Amino acid sequence: MLRRLALATALAFGTIVAAPTFAQAAAPAAAAGQAPEQIVQGIADQLANDIDGHRDELKRNQDKLISIIDEVFLPHFDIDYASILVLGQHAREATPEQRERFAKAFYNSITHRYAQGLLDYTRGRVKVLPFNGDLNDKRTVVRTQVVLDDGKLVSIDYAFRKSRSGDWKAYDVIIEGISYITNYRNQVDAEIRKVGIEQLIKNLETQGENALKAMDQDSKGAQ
Repeated sequence: MLRRLALATALAFGTIVAAPTFAQAAAPAAAAGQAPEQIVQGIADQLANDIDGHRDELKRNQDKLISIIDEVFLPHFDIDYASILVLGQHAREATPEQRERFAKAFYNSITHRYAQGLLDYTRGRVKVLPFNGDLNDKRTVVRTQVVLDDGKLVSIDYAFRKSRSGDWKAYDVIIEGISYITNYRNQVDAEIRKVGIEQLIKNLETQGENALKAMDQDSKGAQ
C-alpha cells in the first residue's frame, strides 16, 4: 500500500480535477505557454515554499492548508473535463445543476480527506523525469517519482491535455499504473447504481470525506 505522503502528494496534484468551475475562476491564472513538465515542477516548488516553516500553523488551520491547495493546483487542471470523466456515463444523465453540485461536493470531500498528508511534504520529494513527448500533440504524460520516507520511489504520472486557449492542463493522476480518474469513476458508478446520483451528491454534501471512505470500503468489499 502506498504510504500517506505518496498518496496525499499525488492526490493533491490530482484532487483538483474534480473541483467546480467557481473555484477555477477564483484562482490566479496559470502561466501561459508553460510546458507540462514545467507546470509539475512549478507546483512542487511552490508547494514546498508554502508549507516549509508553516507546518505548525497549517496543522491548526486546515482551511488555510486547503486554500494553499486551491492556489497551487487549481490553475493547472482541466476541471470541467475531469469532472465529466469522474461521472462517466452518468454525466449525460445528470442535470447541469447536479453536475455542478457533484463537482463541488466531491472536490471538498477529497481535499479534506487528503489535505493533512501534505504537511509531510518537503522540497525534493517529487522528481520530474525527463520529458520526451511531442508538445504539438493535444495530449501527453509527465512522469515523476515521489520519494518516500524510507527512500523508496513511487511512480506517479500526470496526464495533460491542451485546452482551447493552447495552455496545457492536467486531468488525471496515475499512481503506480492506477488511474485516479478510473478508480473514482468506478466507485462513483457503483454508488450511483445503488442510491442514485441525487443521493450520492447529498451524501457528499452532508458527510464529506466519510462518504468517500464508505465508497472506498464498499469498493474493496466488492472485490
